[in-house]
Amino acid sequence: MSLISLLVALIVVGVILGLINTYIPMDAKIKKILNVVVVVVVILWLLQAFGILGNLRI
Repeated sequence: MSLISLLVALIVVGVILGLINTYIPMDAKIKKILNVVVVVVVILWLLQAFGILGNLRI
């Protein structure tokens, strides 16, 4: 995966998360949980993309 595609994916995820946080009304606790889950998933995806984590099989 190229660096440009990684950057585009991160920008898309950030914009979508920002839009969800701005325009979808929900409790602050739920927003916090959603943000934490998205950040953890993105970090795991980046670690896997750079080969640090290896393949995750679920």
